[in-house]
Amino acid sequence: MNHPELDTDAVVVRLHALREALRAESESSRSARDTVMLDQTSVGRLSRMDALQGQAMAKAEEERRQLALKRITAALQRIERGEYGECIECGEWIGKQRLEWDPLVLKCIDCAE
Repeated sequence: MNHPELDTDAVVVRLHALREALRAESESSRSARDTVMLDQTSVGRLSRMDALQGQAMAKAEEERRQLALKRITAALQRIERGEYGECIECGEWIGKQRLEWDPLVLKCIDCAE
């Protein structure tokens, strides 16, 4: 049974919206993750270093987005199994406000410490 105090239909809608937003963000930032060209005749050394740093940051943001997408999929699977809102460590219900703040949370506040 999913968390008794939550409207799981609303959670599903929120998770799907979050997933679509992350996918759109990932698609729009694709060019920032592309390979930085080595043409130093048109770009100076410091500009190239800035471009490499920007690329590294874009790749790190993409890794964060991909992790969030996996967590969303896992949350949707927990809802389907009727396990959404249960702490993965102690099995007690996660606080309603905690789940409303972050619908991807896996542990109750006591186990998260």
